[in-house]
Amino acid sequence: MTTRRLTDQGKERKQQLLDRAAALFAERGYASTRVIDVCDAAGVAKGLFYWYFENKEALFAELVRTMRLELRRAQGDAMDPTADPLTRIRQGAEASVRFTAEHRAFFSLFEVEQSDPAIAKLLRVGQDVHLADIVALLTEAQSLGLVPDDAPPELLALGVVGSVSYFTHFHRTGRLTMGVDELATYVGRWVVRALAGEVPAGALGTPALRPA
Repeated sequence: MTTRRLTDQGKERKQQLLDRAAALFAERGYASTRVIDVCDAAGVAKGLFYWYFENKEALFAELVRTMRLELRRAQGDAMDPTADPLTRIRQGAEASVRFTAEHRAFFSLFEVEQSDPAIAKLLRVGQDVHLADIVALLTEAQSLGLVPDDAPPELLALGVVGSVSYFTHFHRTGRLTMGVDELATYVGRWVVRALAGEVPAGALGTPALRPA
């Protein structure tokens, strides 16, 4: 589909469609949400939808890309560029916990819909970007002796992503009742301890509270 140059009003209308679609997908599921449902919720004609998106799949793909970019921006904003790489990994993990909690409905949708091969492929792109970011930090941390080099950074990065994913999943489903900030601090400290064993001064940040 050809990329269209949008006016400010056009960008606003497109974002309105994305926002309404995100709410409907979270409420009804991807398969049960039709294009006409999105149009009705946004108060636009169906023809206008196709001015912005080729089909429902294209709309969902843009939602995934947007969420991935926003998550990456939140992680970047949380990281102190002057800190050591292990500290930045902690800060990124904490930001990831907070971000997924803030967008819990959408991440719950991802979990439910990832059995669809097309959706799983879209999500894999975001996961690969996240992993690559962590691998770069881990490679630096290993070169500085902050993380043991007895395991490849790609394997360690999977542990970081998996830890954040499972902790936030259990929080979304009510199996962890601690507050979001408390959980973020706990996960950040857990990741650093798992990676480093002996933790450099300052890498853990403030002490974590115990889970409720």
